[in-house]
Amino acid sequence: EYDNALKDIKGIDVIYDVSMGDATSNNIVFWAVRNVYQDEAVRSLPEKPKVAVVFHGPVVKLLSSDRSGFDEKNVSEIDKFQATLREMKKEGVTLEVCAYALKVLDVDPATVMPELDQVGNGFISVAGYQAQGYAVVRLP
Repeated sequence: EYDNALKDIKGIDVIYDVSMGDATSNNIVFWAVRNVYQDEAVRSLPEKPKVAVVFHGPVVKLLSSDRSGFDEKNVSEIDKFQATLREMKKEGVTLEVCAYALKVLDVDPATVMPELDQVGNGFISVAGYQAQGYAVVRLP
């Protein structure tokens, strides 16, 4: 199925650069993000996939326990998104959130999911992973 894309590949290292602030959209897209490292074709490669996600921009509001400003439907979607992220963390995915974005968007760092590592500038993280050879996938 992926003969062309995975030809001569030892493993997949990928960093997802995420800023999408809509929980419903993130729930749809993160099914595909998880599928990348869960897919049998990827799992059968000689090296285990390495996956990281860096959050910045409007998405950081979805990573907080503070639900003020969200209606009931959005709260349900946020809960689902956070549950997915907790599962991803258990599956070995590195999750980081930009502290600068938290500050700019007025999100209290103390309310951020404990599964996320807080980094000063998410762009430095993305650039660092890229310099390490990770493929960058941007999710605006």
